[in-house]
Amino acid sequence: MLFYNGVRDKKLQNMTQSLHPAAEKGFGAAAALYQQVRPGYPAEISIWLKSHLKLSGQDALLDLGSGTGKFLPYLKSISSKITAVDPVAAMLQQLRQAHPDISTVQAFSSEIPVPDHSIRAVFCAQSFHWFAEQATLAEIERILQPDGDLVLIWNQRDINTDWVKALAEILLPLEGGTPRYHSGLWQKAFEQQPWFKLDQETAFRQLHCGTVEQVVSKRLLSTSFIAAMPEAQQQALKLQFEQTVFELTGKQAQDDIEFPYTTHVYVFKKTAGK
Repeated sequence: MLFYNGVRDKKLQNMTQSLHPAAEKGFGAAAALYQQVRPGYPAEISIWLKSHLKLSGQDALLDLGSGTGKFLPYLKSISSKITAVDPVAAMLQQLRQAHPDISTVQAFSSEIPVPDHSIRAVFCAQSFHWFAEQATLAEIERILQPDGDLVLIWNQRDINTDWVKALAEILLPLEGGTPRYHSGLWQKAFEQQPWFKLDQETAFRQLHCGTVEQVVSKRLLSTSFIAAMPEAQQQALKLQFEQTVFELTGKQAQDDIEFPYTTHVYVFKKTAGK
């Protein structure tokens, strides 16, 4: 693991206090489920990133909030120099099993123990909403090279499909104050800050294919605030998800289904002279 200036012990001492409760409990308990049932990303995203960011195979890339490493296959097709950073030990354990060749760091977004100006691009796939604050942006600015990029990526369920919208309506009142992409609150981190400007934005469509149980009900159980619930409540929700899908599609838990997603990509360029 990569740690500099003896910061490891200090980080681990403060880690539990700094994690959002839903992330601490939910992702800690459901890391294996997360790895098994979360969708990947569109295959063409690697080609788009490599082309539009002008990345080479020797560029140093950092996957921030890497979780179990769901985005790593797409970075591996771009560069051989990748570091994965996440504060949740259980998530990194899953990542190391799936990607033993990747350097991992257990750390927070506001204290990333890598040298100044050492990273060509930072990627936050399905993660930035958890640490969307200016302390994060200041730290990313520190580690990025002068021509560096910050890339934010989210898979978002496509609620234009009726049964997907019905599931979203079940989830909404359960979220509470849990950070989410669709709230848009993550954008506030970029207000009145000198380090980054939005440079490019795009979106891709993809389908997550599998059984209703695998890609719908179990995938929804891996959501942080649901994974943090008592087991009995989780199982009741699982049945509700599957019943909702059956009522609107006629498909049962073991039937195959295509779950539609839109993958949003935002590229922020490090401001010249910073």
